[in-house]
Amino acid sequence: MDRFRDRLARFMYGRYGVDQLNRFLMGVVLVSLVLSLFVRHRFFYWLTVLGIGISYFRMFSKNIRKRTQENQRYLQATAGPRRGFVRMKNRSRDKSHRYFKCPSCKQTVRVPRGKGKICITCPKCSREFVKRT
Repeated sequence: MDRFRDRLARFMYGRYGVDQLNRFLMGVVLVSLVLSLFVRHRFFYWLTVLGIGISYFRMFSKNIRKRTQENQRYLQATAGPRRGFVRMKNRSRDKSHRYFKCPSCKQTVRVPRGKGKICITCPKCSREFVKRT
C-alpha cells in the first residue's frame, strides 16, 4: 500500500490537485448522476461527463497559477452564500443563545436563552423590542 501511495505522490508532484472548486464540481457531478438515474434525460448524463472531465483536467493540470486564479474567482463569487451557511451552522450549534432581528434596522441581536420575556435594545439603532427567549 505504501508503494502505491509513493507512486501516486510522485505522479502528482508538480500537479495542481484538489481545491474548493473541484469539490464543488464533484458535488454537481454527484447530484447530476443521481438525477440521471431518476430522470431519463441525456442532459444530466452529459453534465456528469463534462463535470468529471473538467474536474480531472483541473486536478492533473501543471498550470498551477491558472488553476489558483480560477479557484480564487470561484471563492470570491461564492463568498456571500458560504458566509451565510457558516453563520447558520454556528447559530444551530449555539444552544445557550437566541438570535433575533431588530424590527427597524434588521440588525441581528444575540441574547441568552431561558430568561423569559425580555426587553431587547438594538445596539445599532437603540430601538427596544420585547421577545421571549
